[in-house]
Amino acid sequence: MYAKLVLRNAKRSAKDCLIYVVTMTICVMLFYAFLSITSRYYNPDVGTAYEFTLVGDGLKMAICAVTLLLLFLIRYVNNYMLRRKQKEFAIQSVMGMEQKTVAWIFFTETFVMGAVAIIIGIVFGIFCSQFITGMLLSAYGQDYKFSWTFFPDTVILTICFFSLSLLVVGLLNVRTIRKIKIIDMLYADKQNDPHINRSRYMPVIAMLYTVFLIFVAATGISKMYFYADPRFPIPVHIMFLGNIIAPAASFLLSVVWYIVRRKWSFNRYILVASILSLVNVGFAASVPAIQSTYMLASGAGTLNSYMMFLLVDIAFWICCIIYLASNLFFEWKEKFPSRKYRGTNLFFFGQIISKLNTTSKTMTLICLTLVLSVFLFVAAPALTGWASGYLAIRSMYDIQISTRYNDVYEIEDLPEDSYELVTSYLDEKNIAVAYDCTFNLYLPNQEDFHKRVKLDFPIVAISLSDYNTLREMLGYERISLNEGEFTTQWKTIATEDERNEFLRDHTAIATDIGTLNLAENAYNLEAIGQTVYNSYTDVIYVFPDNVCDSLLSVMRNRYVKTEMAIPYHEAVFLENIFAQEYPEMPDNGDGVQYYIRTSTQQINSSIAGNFILQTTMVYSAVVLMVICLTILSLQQLLDAAHYKYRFGVLRKLGVDQHEAELLILKQLAVWFGLPIAVAAIVSFIIIAYFFETISAEISAYIGIGALLTQVGVVICVLVLLLICYFISTWILFQKSVTE
Repeated sequence: MYAKLVLRNAKRSAKDCLIYVVTMTICVMLFYAFLSITSRYYNPDVGTAYEFTLVGDGLKMAICAVTLLLLFLIRYVNNYMLRRKQKEFAIQSVMGMEQKTVAWIFFTETFVMGAVAIIIGIVFGIFCSQFITGMLLSAYGQDYKFSWTFFPDTVILTICFFSLSLLVVGLLNVRTIRKIKIIDMLYADKQNDPHINRSRYMPVIAMLYTVFLIFVAATGISKMYFYADPRFPIPVHIMFLGNIIAPAASFLLSVVWYIVRRKWSFNRYILVASILSLVNVGFAASVPAIQSTYMLASGAGTLNSYMMFLLVDIAFWICCIIYLASNLFFEWKEKFPSRKYRGTNLFFFGQIISKLNTTSKTMTLICLTLVLSVFLFVAAPALTGWASGYLAIRSMYDIQISTRYNDVYEIEDLPEDSYELVTSYLDEKNIAVAYDCTFNLYLPNQEDFHKRVKLDFPIVAISLSDYNTLREMLGYERISLNEGEFTTQWKTIATEDERNEFLRDHTAIATDIGTLNLAENAYNLEAIGQTVYNSYTDVIYVFPDNVCDSLLSVMRNRYVKTEMAIPYHEAVFLENIFAQEYPEMPDNGDGVQYYIRTSTQQINSSIAGNFILQTTMVYSAVVLMVICLTILSLQQLLDAAHYKYRFGVLRKLGVDQHEAELLILKQLAVWFGLPIAVAAIVSFIIIAYFFETISAEISAYIGIGALLTQVGVVICVLVLLLICYFISTWILFQKSVTE
């Protein structure tokens, strides 16, 4: 009998069950699809030069950690169903069924529907996992081929995780149902949410923000005291003063309001505080730009601190805007009486204002979460593109051996080895070599040997013959220099302004054997690797061979290109045996620092790290987006029972069906539009600032066109997801209020 009752309840509440099943299905599908590539049965053909286990181990931990967020969504959807069915529970209890039995019937109903959703989600997850496999093979440069995949361990893990989640949430529901009074269940759909004045969340946030401003102002005073200099240009002084005056003014505003709070409303205080928070945002955002432009020394952790200040100010501004939204609607309504009494606008304003008054805290959390989700979506292609582009620059040779003299204090201790250990290993493993170049890097002036100030290391030089050998290894044309001339080689990351300013100030270079003049071909931009440059420099000189013969050699490098890619395990073994004889860091801390990097190892670690980062960010963004949109949708559908009577009154007053549907559409547009519009504006500002901060890296490693294309695709996906949720909510809401 109870089984029939469970099935009948499921059929009668098909609309509510549909939301539950769809939400659970999406959660299971995402979990299985992203976790499938961590299965021990998953063995894609990525070639012998790659080790796939680096991806699987790291990704499994990341996905499982992010999936804990889904527990919140499952709990929320269950609470939604519980509130919608409370009247039904009360009727069953009045008819003689024990409340304990009612609770266990609901538990069985939700668990059965959850089991169905798990099965459907796994089926869809098998198809969705093909996209993840495509992303993985694309990252490793392999062609994608569709194949049916089924991983028993992933299936078992998925079933265990979600079954345990359903069990825990179901037991909590049983406990909740048994504690609710029958009379409260009967009138659950007629109870209003508590008024916002009873909630202390905004005053508490304002108080915490005031305390935070003290810390910001103190940090600004400390930075100005230790690092300010009267010789700095005006923008630097404005930055220092702004990061003291702006937070101090915001703090004084809070103190003044507390004194005159009886004459000045809390809403007006929040409005002024939100404006001042934008001023704080501007000054905090100026710190990285000013510091990089003027090469300021501001102490360790300064950028991280001001980025934290920036995020806190933005979060406070969002809280203020959402909190004041109902007041803004109220002022707009009262300012235009003719608009207020036109058609059904009075009913519309009443609905919106009353709902915003009771849900502003939820709307604020949704808005903040949407900002985080959008940022993760958009930042993922930028960060992974940056890492991939940088990988191509730093892994141009199959073997790179480089040295650093940063901790060498005697000239006789400088490196002179040719690293024959590598030659012997390649011969032993029968690895054919296509190109091999061992070369020195020289100081133009020997007196610069003891110049070890960070960001002020001397620029080193390479001989023309060695430079041309490197260019030949990479497929570039050889260059030539006349007697007494030099040219320059630049990192990809260097900007055109930096290059032009340097060349304008260095048309002639004084060396230990005379002065060299800048050649007509003053610079070369083709990438030749990263380890050829001295510490903290973006350029090297190219001198004639006879000049370099008389200069002090401070670094000795060796670059090798092999006929075929070195297998992964052999590359790892080569790095290990090299490190034993040539340590990266000497035991006593003084001496030459030796580095060996194989392209196989670099590509493996970078691809694995990039894929884990990209997958985790995308998965987190999807989960957060689904949570936000689901909550927005369910909150409106949960209130449909309240609105059913109200819309019935409207129909009796003569409002036709078309006008009622238009009213529902406007209400949902405000409910979805407010948090999404605020989140879109804030996200645009944050993303634009983020892209501007890494603009040099974007130009060097990604390309603005490719990045905009990827961002455009992401935005289209987000808009499509939003439209689907909005239309689904609109249709279900109309059915709920017109039944």
